[in-house]
Amino acid sequence: MFGQDIGIDLGTATVIAYIKGKGIVLREPSVVAVNNTNGEVLAVGHEARRMLGRTPGNIVATRPLRDGVISDYTVTEKMLKYFINKIGGKFLFAPRIMICIPSQVTEVEKKAVIDAASNAGARKVYLIEEPIAAAIGAGIDISKPCGNMIVDIGGGTTDIAVISLGGSVVSSSIKVAGDKFDEAIVRYIKRKHNVMIGERTAEDLKVNVGCVYPKIQDVEMDIRGRDLISGLPRTITIHSSEMMEALEEPTNMIIDAVHSVLEKTPPELAADISDRGIYMTGGGCLIDGLDKLLQERTGINVMIAEDAVSCVALGTGKALDNLDMIDRK
Repeated sequence: MFGQDIGIDLGTATVIAYIKGKGIVLREPSVVAVNNTNGEVLAVGHEARRMLGRTPGNIVATRPLRDGVISDYTVTEKMLKYFINKIGGKFLFAPRIMICIPSQVTEVEKKAVIDAASNAGARKVYLIEEPIAAAIGAGIDISKPCGNMIVDIGGGTTDIAVISLGGSVVSSSIKVAGDKFDEAIVRYIKRKHNVMIGERTAEDLKVNVGCVYPKIQDVEMDIRGRDLISGLPRTITIHSSEMMEALEEPTNMIIDAVHSVLEKTPPELAADISDRGIYMTGGGCLIDGLDKLLQERTGINVMIAEDAVSCVALGTGKALDNLDMIDRK
């Protein structure tokens, strides 16, 4: 297995891996279940996600990445090792790996990613900024001298960048994305219905009835949680109009961030963006009506990329083709 290059979108919520010539080969939640007594990894990915909020005292199901960066170094390393082995089995030669990182990470955070991947078995590690990978994955030719705006809403961070000539001219990264939407839903239901729900239920609500723009028809969903007054399980019905109220704050923060990037954009590039529109990528942009709301607030046409969830991984995969060129440099 020589020369097998891997592109990894190391997301706060999901890890997606791409192998040159094969396409996307792995898509798993970035959750790890660890036995606290001996530090042994019990489950990774889908299996571990099922354990979230349901484990006994000695087992902890955690997400080792928070807000787009590594929060638990050892667990991240074990998770990467598990995924790399799962993709390639045993490599004759260690693979070269390219990993996406949010646009505004510090040197320490970059080093943590490189070290974790190297210790997990990479021969050489390359980093690529998320908005640039997302733009390549969305099929935009970023090498031309014209401005493209990308809004990549992941699980932990929202990355906004104006890209021209292969690099980002203005960029911003805020720690408001899919996770913050879930937290807002948990808080809202606790406040309004006096019911406590877990993050998995909040995510199901977000996916099924979540919206940020008025719907023509109100949809509803039944959920179960713990009544905070009686302490007993209780079923309640939630409508999409309530979701709009719950998600208002994080949505406004994302729109304000897009606004501030547009304010800092050089006039020539701003003109390009108003012609070409804003591209949205990442799982977070799939919340119903987010594109319409952003279009209404900015007055610029907004498009959701074709395979929004996999855009960053696909872009990382396409960027693998240039590794030999980077090495030569």
